Amino acid sequence: MHSLPYAAPPDLGLDVLHADASLLVVNKPAGLLSVPGRGPGMDDCLARRVQAVYPDALIVHRLDMETSGLMVLARGAGMHRRLSFAFQQRQVEKRYVAVVDGVPAASEGVIALPLLADWPNRPRQKVDHALGKPSLTRWRVLAYDPERDATRVALAPETGRSHQLRVHLLALGHPILGDALYASPAARAKADRLLLHADFLAFAHPLGGEPLAFSFPPPF
Repeated sequence: MHSLPYAAPPDLGLDVLHADASLLVVNKPAGLLSVPGRGPGMDDCLARRVQAVYPDALIVHRLDMETSGLMVLARGAGMHRRLSFAFQQRQVEKRYVAVVDGVPAASEGVIALPLLADWPNRPRQKVDHALGKPSLTRWRVLAYDPERDATRVALAPETGRSHQLRVHLLALGHPILGDALYASPAARAKADRLLLHADFLAFAHPLGGEPLAFSFPPPF
């Protein structure tokens, strides 16, 4: 559940990086749902906006509403099966950029912590060593901002658990700025949105196997 009424960002047209007969690669703005939400007034989403232009487009994977960045949509059920399989088999390279509170002790690292839905506090997730599903994130520091006492990091998740990057960085002691679910009030107040952006995707084209790679810089 969202504590505030859903207010989708204005529809300024699609940021389409790639379009062919098999697939689309689109940049999702922050604040827009990937798919329709449950309940009234939650229909506006990336899937609907793309389908208004490309009626055969189908969502293959999702980004959190608050996260911006690159998403792949399949065109038609056959391509949806192929692309979904590629994501499930971890044949898609995904990279993100985030700005986190404070400065990590190391310049890079790996976070391997099992995650589980925190049912009483949905949609929050939590680290659970007994019941959680394995999840792994590689990270490295890009730059430190002393004015904000914040660090820009590159993130490469090897699994795709819900809220994985947000919970892993919280567990590291450096929550993402602007994170209404996981950051402290002070870290939340340092940004007017969640500073997490999917900036890179690479995978083989589902038809010919041609390598495709796309990047889109973060708007923060």
